[in-house]
Amino acid sequence: MNYRILTFFLLILSLTACKKEHKSKQKAEVNDLQMIKKRGELVVLTLYSSTSYFIYRGQEMGFQYEVSQQFAKSLGLKIKVKVAKNIPELVKKLKNGEGDMIAYSLPFTKAMKDSLTYCGLEVITHQVIVQRDDSKIEPLTDVTQLLGKDVYVKPGKYYDRLVNLDKELGGGIKIHKDDNDSITMEDLIDQVSEGKIHYTVCDNDLARLNATYYSNIDISLAVSFDQRSSWAVRKDCPFLAKAANEWYKKSINSSDYIASTKRYFETRKIMVHSPILSIQTGKISRYDKLFKKYAKMIDWDWRLLASLAYNESNFDPRAVSWAGAKGLMQLMPATARAMGMPSGHEEDPEESVKAAVKYIQSINKSLCMIPNKNERQNFILAAYNAGVGHIYDAMALADKYGKKKFVWYNNVEHYILLKSNEEFFTDPVCRNGYFRGIETYNFVRDINSRYKVYKKKIKH
Repeated sequence: MNYRILTFFLLILSLTACKKEHKSKQKAEVNDLQMIKKRGELVVLTLYSSTSYFIYRGQEMGFQYEVSQQFAKSLGLKIKVKVAKNIPELVKKLKNGEGDMIAYSLPFTKAMKDSLTYCGLEVITHQVIVQRDDSKIEPLTDVTQLLGKDVYVKPGKYYDRLVNLDKELGGGIKIHKDDNDSITMEDLIDQVSEGKIHYTVCDNDLARLNATYYSNIDISLAVSFDQRSSWAVRKDCPFLAKAANEWYKKSINSSDYIASTKRYFETRKIMVHSPILSIQTGKISRYDKLFKKYAKMIDWDWRLLASLAYNESNFDPRAVSWAGAKGLMQLMPATARAMGMPSGHEEDPEESVKAAVKYIQSINKSLCMIPNKNERQNFILAAYNAGVGHIYDAMALADKYGKKKFVWYNNVEHYILLKSNEEFFTDPVCRNGYFRGIETYNFVRDINSRYKVYKKKIKH
């Protein structure tokens, strides 16, 4: 009798367990990909950086962003981005259900693997020496050649790796830890390019991206082992993980994926410029009449507008930037449409100048709080390059740290540089995240410098 009761009891337990397991699977499926598709939106979590996600000229960009957008599109979904401050917060937000997927190169670790499911886009990274590609200097081809060399690094994983490498080699590398908050990783790479320092260390993906800005750097020497990283989802999202894995296998050789890879890691970002067309005849370019006509609408010297065009396109109306900006004045497609440029007229010089001047008028209104007209011109140039949002952030930082928020040179320009530094772009006063500020810093200075030359050599 007791045996029969025990058997009956075990059978009931077994059926209950099966039923719970079945319900659990049904719940996972409902809460997983089906629920996301029903919602019509994939919420991705990421971090601000030059290789993942950033805002450029008012548009969302970044390699991880573009590729995750391609994945969402394959599922018939729109994408919504939520940004965390760091990796721990990224993981916390995912576990709390604030997003569906981490679209960031999340390093493979045992702790992460136990709590998350790695899936989708997979990247192999390692750290490299960034050195100047100079025919006068023999390049380093082996880590043992670092002995006796001065290497400048930022605190954290780059410094730690170099210290460990120094121990492995028995000592001798002259390691300089640059913990100055005003110096970013991009600054160190820039210093290598200019020959101010000889060596620094960074991840190979960051090095590859910066090699598109600096043609004279060598990033071929690895100083660490390969590190796997990929996207990730919660453990209760097996269908989403499966879809991401299947998509990645199919799409790695697709034209869209290849185009995104080239855009960020291969396409040259710096345009080669030509000299003044004819000093003797007083011509800067073939488009001087357009600059003279439309500069009056914004009360600018036409030579300043010409200097802006030179910097943007080298006076080439067919120019297309790495980011997709087009035409003589290099307006982003969305901006051009908003300024009334007809579709298909991007290469029309007059349409480009006319739309650019309307855009400058719009920026001027956004920066009307700057009382000095000449000073405001500097801010307008900066916003033309970066987008108004990043300029607002730099102004807020300048104000917070005791600088003049309505003065560009040596004040706000200093903080646009720091927008590539995590400590600053995650500051509560910043609303637009990471930005490669050195580009805008040089942009304003280059245009004004060229404008001075134009004023000196070309009659008004």
